[in-house]
Amino acid sequence: MTTNKTTWNKEELHTYILLLCANADDVEGEEEINLIKRKTDASTFHKIYTEFSADSEEERLEKINRTVQRFNYSHMELIALRKEMDAIYFADQKYDMLERNLDRILDNIIY
Repeated sequence: MTTNKTTWNKEELHTYILLLCANADDVEGEEEINLIKRKTDASTFHKIYTEFSADSEEERLEKINRTVQRFNYSHMELIALRKEMDAIYFADQKYDMLERNLDRILDNIIY
């Protein structure tokens, strides 16, 4: 098990959260990955994707939980993050049960 402590900045955290959203149904679609890549620079994407790929689902959620607590998000930042998450969920034109469940879990962590 890897450490759950991170030194991420907000951009890295957002990338990690969006990757988790893309992976909610265990399939990271090309549309979802391309959307995430457009929202961050290539080096950040590769760094976070490598870390994300090595983590278990439990580690992923724990890292997000611990890191979100470090930042003092404004209401506007949370709205923007929510819009990005929704865009990832709907990138493949589907919003299945696994994505809805993850969305509820992330809502509890982020808000």
